[in-house]
Amino acid sequence: MRMPSQKSTDVRRKPQRQRGHERVAALLDAAGACFVEKGYEGTTMTEVAARAGAAIGSLYQFFPTKEALARALLEEYAQAAYEALGKFADKAADWSTEEWAEQLCAFLITIRKRYPAFVPLVESVPKPAADGLNIRRRLRAQLQSVLARRAPHRSDEETYAAAVVVQQMMKGAAAIQAEPGMPGRQAALAQMQHAMQRYLHGVFAA
Repeated sequence: MRMPSQKSTDVRRKPQRQRGHERVAALLDAAGACFVEKGYEGTTMTEVAARAGAAIGSLYQFFPTKEALARALLEEYAQAAYEALGKFADKAADWSTEEWAEQLCAFLITIRKRYPAFVPLVESVPKPAADGLNIRRRLRAQLQSVLARRAPHRSDEETYAAAVVVQQMMKGAAAIQAEPGMPGRQAALAQMQHAMQRYLHGVFAA
């Protein structure tokens, strides 16, 4: 039986039974590991199926293209990030500025450790690039909402600009943590957190 090519339709079949859900979870885990090791371009569907211990036909049954596979992973990781930031918002009301800075700097570090393929897919996948942009924009909107609650005296334009800056600082902290063999990593992270704290102090000040 001829398998569909990666140029075929991107519509994926949804699992109907528990066994199907478990198979999809195994395929997604294998894909995530392959994307971390080889990147989007370097990963093949054959490698993903082999890593999952599944037949290639089973992979194509649920994910007809590599793009569909990447999109499914991005959707899963993004939803986890949205939920985590929502929990952050629920807890942050009574935090000091120092606690805000500490938790924001740790946020993407934690997400990256939990879902190591998330950042590579968001930043470098060529075809679902729009998905990555939408994820960044939604996280930024959540950040703006959280900042606006803490600084109600700021205008929408000010809280949006602050969300942009804070998001970039969060990404910077994650990049420092992720760079292999970086000397003085903890000192650099401490300085990033201090910079975040000083910036937030200015945003929150009346």
